[in-house]
Amino acid sequence: MIVRLSDCPLQPWKNGLGRTREIAVQPSTAGMDDFLWRVSIAEVDSAAPFSVFPGIDRQIVLLDGAGFTMTLDDGRVHALTTPFVPFAFPGEAQVEVMLAGGPTRDFNLMLRRDRVRGGVAVWRGSGTHATDDATVLVYCARGEIDCADGTLRCGDAWRPSSASAVTLHADAVALAVQVQAIA
Repeated sequence: MIVRLSDCPLQPWKNGLGRTREIAVQPSTAGMDDFLWRVSIAEVDSAAPFSVFPGIDRQIVLLDGAGFTMTLDDGRVHALTTPFVPFAFPGEAQVEVMLAGGPTRDFNLMLRRDRVRGGVAVWRGSGTHATDDATVLVYCARGEIDCADGTLRCGDAWRPSSASAVTLHADAVALAVQVQAIA
């Protein structure tokens, strides 16, 4: 199934200080407090702190814009200024943000720590990449990608129903999300 970004309405962050578009959530009827995993695209246009998600492992990937510097309450500082490089951090962390320039957009994966584990793989350039049973979503971050259900353009995502393959065009970048249940 292809998910078009334009079909995902803007909604407020959990803390109400920003905006996001939910691309996928499992289970599909889950809210902010009971999802197993969630993928969203956030718009960051001010130095608002991130929402807190206790018990959630997070990964964030800069999509476009100059990015920002994240200061976590454990003292770590991370410059999220290079596109398509995932950064993992705990959802319960207090995260302050300082923009590096103007507004940015970022890709977010959230995983309920005691139930699932997973991550974001970055696929670049032309070629075919196999998905497996753990691949729950392929996001087209740049260019075009052919999948079993059609062509993805920048901002589109694909939810494979089984193991398959995708073909990236020459300038494409895909963010492949894998999630597995903890036994």
